[in-house]
Amino acid sequence: MLAGRADDTPRSMELRDLLPGIIGSFVGVMGWLLVGLYIQRRQFMRQARNAAKAVYFELDVNRTTITVAREHGIFSDLDRSSFERLLPELATLLPAGDLRTVVDAYMTHAGYKQLASLDDLPSEVRRVALATFLDVHARALAKLQASAFSRTEARAIGAEVREVATAETQESVASAKT
Repeated sequence: MLAGRADDTPRSMELRDLLPGIIGSFVGVMGWLLVGLYIQRRQFMRQARNAAKAVYFELDVNRTTITVAREHGIFSDLDRSSFERLLPELATLLPAGDLRTVVDAYMTHAGYKQLASLDDLPSEVRRVALATFLDVHARALAKLQASAFSRTEARAIGAEVREVATAETQESVASAKT
């Protein structure tokens, strides 16, 4: 046995020697956890906005279909597949009141089907009901547009919606004059 060797090495590790390592490990784990949660939250919000965009365009197509039914009496099927598939993501993004507005737009589908199946309704009653459905769709589109799109995207979409609405109004006025 070497006599000098036994005195040079400590026999036990002391807490003051381990404490910096323990604190460093704890800080590293907590930092990693917080960064992971932040990244995950951003990903969920991005998915929710994408879901809202898909539902927005589905509602916009439905609004156009309802407009055709109101103006020309041609009832095509309304679509709701994106809404049904993406409802959990919408619930992540939208406050309860805004989500209810979107749900209300899809609830008008039952009334739309009923109007399509009833041939004995006066045309004025049918037009008023369809105008109400269009109003509900317009409110839902506004809520989705505010939540899903950036300001630049919303301006671009808003300009397109205004152009379509202006064209529809001009067409309605022209058909009323004849």
